[in-house]
Amino acid sequence: MPIDDAQFKLAMSHFASGVTVVTTELDGTPYGLTAASFASLSLHPPLVLVCVEKSVKSHDAIATSKKFAVNVLAADQAGLSDRFASRSADKFAGVEWDDGTLGVPLIANALATIECRLHGQLPGGDHSIFVGEVVSVASRNGEPLVYFRSGYHQIE
Repeated sequence: MPIDDAQFKLAMSHFASGVTVVTTELDGTPYGLTAASFASLSLHPPLVLVCVEKSVKSHDAIATSKKFAVNVLAADQAGLSDRFASRSADKFAGVEWDDGTLGVPLIANALATIECRLHGQLPGGDHSIFVGEVVSVASRNGEPLVYFRSGYHQIE
């Protein structure tokens, strides 16, 4: 029996996750998207994975540039999550960021930034699973932005 889309989305909304903005750069243009499908994969070598919908511009930019960064958002950065989840033409307008070691955008005041070289790309239905080899990390103290049941929450 096929799984109903609405029922599947509802069930998945019960999994609390941190919120990230995945960024890359291609030919001088920054790209970014909000992603909750992010995980640590391996310590030796240091690998992470992120799942990106094939239909978004950032997907092809990551696949072509072979580099990306994961910016773990802080509790006060819900607006950035909304911005990068949109189909806006210029998601970086008014966003404070710096170039990372690989030339990818690192969002200011993120709780953590993780820069990666593309290690592999795997099929995942309507998404691709990008595996990144971590080349640089930074972190700071603060509270994370949490996504649960289709809304933002803070840890109390």
